[in-house]
Amino acid sequence: MKLVCKVKVKNALGLHTRPAAAIVRLLQPRKSSVFFTYKEETINARSIMSILMLAAKKNSQITVTIEGEDAETTMNQLVRAFEQEFGEK
Repeated sequence: MKLVCKVKVKNALGLHTRPAAAIVRLLQPRKSSVFFTYKEETINARSIMSILMLAAKKNSQITVTIEGEDAETTMNQLVRAFEQEFGEK
């Protein structure tokens, strides 16, 4: 199964270290492959360094692509995490 969804970075500081670490933690138990695409660059979302190198600022649109058996659950959790600003509200 392959899912694609656009998410908006709502964090005031963008995708900095804390949300990046939260993303990597969230994906650890998941089996699916997860990729983020921002400004023509696609990265593996399991890598904290890759997420930080995207340098996605507040209000950036990121395309999330997830492939694998638990893609739906993974996408739901990821979208919710972005909407809740990774607990930074």
